[in-house]
Amino acid sequence: GMSRRERLWRESEEAVWQAYRRRGYRLVDRNWRCRLGELDLVVAKGELTAFCEVKARAGPALGGPHESVTATKQRKIRALAEAFIGARGLPAARYRFDVASVIVSPAGGTNVYIFEDAF
Repeated sequence: GMSRRERLWRESEEAVWQAYRRRGYRLVDRNWRCRLGELDLVVAKGELTAFCEVKARAGPALGGPHESVTATKQRKIRALAEAFIGARGLPAARYRFDVASVIVSPAGGTNVYIFEDAF
């Protein structure tokens, strides 16, 4: 079975994808892996493709989860995005980097905050 942490993560990622879907995005890929690492969510709307890093935490701790996306991590996500674009042969359209912060309440509800153009 899945660990509690794994379940929290899956629920969080699903909640983020649903939030994008409500905004009219389509899913391009999720959990895309290559030797560099993994992209959590890739969504698109019109000409725009957004690469989203999902950060989840239980309870309202101080500081948003999005603050844990360091400069090193940002560089890695950009490199992953380039690898993804190359692997898919995507056109040179518009790209954006988002960070989704998910706070899961003990009662089981999820609050999703999407920071567009986070870096």
